Amino acid sequence: MSLAQTLLAAYDTGTLCALPSVQDPDFDLRAAFATANALRSLRLQRGERPLGYKIGFTNRSIWARYGVHRPIWGPVWDTTATLLDSAEARVSLAGLSQPRLEPEVVFGLARAPRAGMSLTDLQGCIAWVAHGLEIVHTHFEAWRFAAADTVADFALHGRLRVGPRVPVQGWATLAEDLAALQVELLCDGTVLDRGQGAVVLDGPLHALRLWVDAMAEHTPGWPIRPGDMVTTGTITDAWPLLPGQTWQTRLSDVRLSPLTLHTEA
Repeated sequence: MSLAQTLLAAYDTGTLCALPSVQDPDFDLRAAFATANALRSLRLQRGERPLGYKIGFTNRSIWARYGVHRPIWGPVWDTTATLLDSAEARVSLAGLSQPRLEPEVVFGLARAPRAGMSLTDLQGCIAWVAHGLEIVHTHFEAWRFAAADTVADFALHGRLRVGPRVPVQGWATLAEDLAALQVELLCDGTVLDRGQGAVVLDGPLHALRLWVDAMAEHTPGWPIRPGDMVTTGTITDAWPLLPGQTWQTRLSDVRLSPLTLHTEA
């Protein structure tokens, strides 16, 4: 069985597997992206439809904690991502392996961006911005891994719930406002964490620009299409999830909708 097949089986069953970087000391980012590409092909073959991408490890404040010191990315799918009709949702944790919650900023693309764009030109490719909650998970024990392992492990993507979308046309200070965004994360009414958008590689729009450039360098065969959504990384630490919890966010910018998420088994 190939590594991609092993990881897909772990994904389908919610089970753990061995670290590729331990099994093969030469397993580097090049090999990891090759595995991620094979996984993408397997999921396309079985009928899943890509809806965009997630960018991970953009929050510099958590790099030392997880031992990953650079951004990663991977596809999000019609089986994992949902555009919400309201600011409240329920999500089952079934099938997820050691799930954790991340509050993020999500962009919807009107046009495909290209490498080397300025922030102003990049904003011109964006149709909307929203607050979202990504559930990340890993098939490696105790959240211990190397950067290459996380790339191969679906970029840790499990689920994505995207709140009400706000058009960006005419939002002249988008980059600055998203960098200044303050987020509080609550579980069952208790504030667990706080963060600011600037921790995400100086701001979500900056993270998007760096990702577009990195995509062109490392995964040029992965298309960025009009209509894609891109979630730009957690603004707080990632917090463990259990069934029966109610998670909420509070946001400093009233243009973006805070979210409530109820977890189920």
